[in-house]
Amino acid sequence: MQTVWTLPYWEIAFRLFVAGILGGLIGWEREKNNHPAGFRTHILVSLGSALIMLISIYGFSDFMGQKNVQFDPSRISAQVVSGIGFLGAGTILRHGVSVTGLTTAASLWVVAGIGLAVGTGFMFGAALTTVLVLVSLELLNRLEKILIKKRRLRIIQLIVADDPGKLGELASLIARNGGSIRKVNMDEGEEDDHYLGITFHVRLPEKITLAELCEEIRKVKGVKTVRTE
Repeated sequence: MQTVWTLPYWEIAFRLFVAGILGGLIGWEREKNNHPAGFRTHILVSLGSALIMLISIYGFSDFMGQKNVQFDPSRISAQVVSGIGFLGAGTILRHGVSVTGLTTAASLWVVAGIGLAVGTGFMFGAALTTVLVLVSLELLNRLEKILIKKRRLRIIQLIVADDPGKLGELASLIARNGGSIRKVNMDEGEEDDHYLGITFHVRLPEKITLAELCEEIRKVKGVKTVRTE
């Protein structure tokens, strides 16, 4: 039986190289969309998983012939599946009342699986999973944006004075104009502690335009800037 000492170097290098490429493809999609874990993180997770899988399969073959030794190649690799949750949890962030990073955490978990698959030599499954993940992250993301536009869901980004009750005042204004708030994000001002960044995800009725709503918001005392997407 082959061991890590008898496995051809080109085979080891090929598997690690493929793991790095597949993990990097998914990481690049995260990187260009400014998510917490990007290109390098996904490559490292995939490479590490592939290396652990190689060790798990071939690293202990010399001990198989010894008495009372049971060989289980899944024992070490199984720890990757549970251990990657620690890294994924670090990408989940809370901004105000919203939570972000869940998709990035899931992509790290999938990349760990891809690395394990490449380590075992299951190239077809690893490649196909990579393609499906990229389709889910890229194409479905575009489809989601199209559907959001059709539902007249609009994003309004504000820089406002950090005054008590300002969020409630703005939310009431949007409601009075017929808007329905679906999500709110709040960020403390990095350059000026006296201002807050507030992002509203608002569904608008047909009778009111985004420009009209923004004009009403600009009239509120303490509103510094108004931007839309």
